[in-house]
Amino acid sequence: MTTEKGFLGVTPPISTAESTEREKEVTATLMEELRRQNTFESVEEARLSASSGEAGDAEVAFDFRRETVLGRVAAVVKKFVYEVSLSRGLSEAAANAAGGKIFTFGSYRLGVHGPGSDIDTLCVVPKHVSREDFFEKFEPMLKELEGATEVSGVPEAYVPIIKAKISGIPLDLLMARLALSSIPDDLSLKDDNLLRNLDERCVRSLGGSRVNDEALRLVPNVEVYRDSLRCIKLWAQRRAIYSNVNGFLGGVAWAILVARICQLYPNATAGAIVSRFFIIMYQWSWPQPVLLKQIEEGPLQVRVWNPKLYPADRSHRMPIITPAYPAMCSTHNVTASTQMIVTEEFKKGADIVDKVIVGTASWSELFQKHDFFHKYRYYLQVIASTGTAELQIKWAGTVESRIRQLVMKLEYVDSLILAHPFIKGFDQVSHCITEEEVRQVAQGQISDLIAKRTKADIEGLDGASTVHSTTFYIGLLIEPKPRASSIPTWFPCGMSAAHHIFCFQVGAVGPRRLDISYPTTEFTKLVKMWEKYDEDTMGIVVRNIKRSCNLMRQVIPSDLIHFTSSALPDYVFDEGERQPKQALKRPKTGKGSGKSSNTSPDMPNKKRRSETTQDNENGIPGLSFSSAMLHGESNGLYAPINRAVSEIKSPQLPLGENAVVAMGAK
Repeated sequence: MTTEKGFLGVTPPISTAESTEREKEVTATLMEELRRQNTFESVEEARLSASSGEAGDAEVAFDFRRETVLGRVAAVVKKFVYEVSLSRGLSEAAANAAGGKIFTFGSYRLGVHGPGSDIDTLCVVPKHVSREDFFEKFEPMLKELEGATEVSGVPEAYVPIIKAKISGIPLDLLMARLALSSIPDDLSLKDDNLLRNLDERCVRSLGGSRVNDEALRLVPNVEVYRDSLRCIKLWAQRRAIYSNVNGFLGGVAWAILVARICQLYPNATAGAIVSRFFIIMYQWSWPQPVLLKQIEEGPLQVRVWNPKLYPADRSHRMPIITPAYPAMCSTHNVTASTQMIVTEEFKKGADIVDKVIVGTASWSELFQKHDFFHKYRYYLQVIASTGTAELQIKWAGTVESRIRQLVMKLEYVDSLILAHPFIKGFDQVSHCITEEEVRQVAQGQISDLIAKRTKADIEGLDGASTVHSTTFYIGLLIEPKPRASSIPTWFPCGMSAAHHIFCFQVGAVGPRRLDISYPTTEFTKLVKMWEKYDEDTMGIVVRNIKRSCNLMRQVIPSDLIHFTSSALPDYVFDEGERQPKQALKRPKTGKGSGKSSNTSPDMPNKKRRSETTQDNENGIPGLSFSSAMLHGESNGLYAPINRAVSEIKSPQLPLGENAVVAMGAK
């Protein structure tokens, strides 16, 4: 479709030309690669469109298993509304008429879902059903559904959510309460007046479905859009930059960005769209917002994104604005660090696709796995632990939702260039037979003996228990100090002040000191503010961890090396990905040598030691490292995030095309 202006979007297209024969050829090879990468559930699905977001429509009925699950969820929603209606004093007839309906959104609604993709589902209920009912009554009803597993609500989330698996299919369920006495089966969410008298959480919940509908309406060619979006989603996932909660871009933001490029090249093929995507996004003049249409103020008393009016909106670093009323920023979580990471990935992606176009590279190179666990020398490890699987889902979700706050605080630490959060946590179940083993697991120290132990091995043993843990990682990039000479200089870490990192640097003047006491302390305080936090059953530990000692050994004599934090665990690497381990002798330098140091010692079940046991002669976190090596100076052992793309030329659009056109709207 086109508007009365003759084009879609807030600016005219950059080019209305058809794609070249070469661009058509690379589009064909792109689709072949996407199929090899298993991004389609079936060949037929790749070309079918879901023209309506309502669960149960014929357009998506070919996926019988998913449709069956959605039908069962829809029935539970109606039953839930019925029972709540009766409890509110409504008659039997009124309770039956109260209705309740589900809508899908996200990748499933856009028609770009693949094997294992979750189904984002919105449960719409009448005005007499509360959000408390959703978590206190609907969640237990969902757990009773046949085939339901891993059902867990996160009511404190920015958009309150219940996560579940039903018959092996993952679902994310939101709730919106409309100011209606009943929800008819033919309800459409397009009417802006449905937003009247709703709280902000309900407006946000309704946004997903409404945004998807607008995005599909505002692109010139839905098929090209879907093919392009599949490519960008896969790329972002492989490069570990697909995560709204951790400060990167989520599904809504990526969908809007691809839609904007489609508007700028209405007659281009998917291969051409992907090529322009990377170039234009790298060149984008942030914080200039990305818009699919002009922002509508509207008549309702709801907040619309407006940086001129709201200071919080002015702080958004990469504003990507939703097209449905009320306009919101889908990227309010982006931090200085994550913006830097995403921008560099745009540049690297542009370089690879440019080589694909000229025939010197293949599409598979674009989808290479991230190098997060090889990129940094040092990491922060955040470990959330509890004693039950159900509680762990809630506790880990709460901790993960606060990781971004830790990253933002770390960004203010002197000498820390960048704090890079990984996009997911690693879940483990450990069967312990002693309190000491429970303590070790809660601190992230899972020995091979514990890792191999099964539940059957501890049955009937007094004092035995199971610990569920989820571990999150943040990569640290440290600023090097000015070099005085090429002579390696050793600076001992002989201070014991808590939460400091004292570094030595090859050829540097003076020690590098990082004070991370405030970020880590404030972070642990923040997660403990959760209203359901229980110090007896929930643990939270933050500690330093290093990738390996092998690089250090090549620069500093082994008798000078003394690290107290453990190496990255094997579970973060794919099979065969990690380099073979090398034995490294370390001298005994006193009590505490060889033990890991944590910046927060809280562990579940009161199995905690005093803070003095967390500190040692090397200080908390007791970590000595070379920031020179972090930046690869003089030894070539590490390429930092900035240097990793410094040799790549700045990407440019083809002759006659200008990205400035895309940013013409204010």
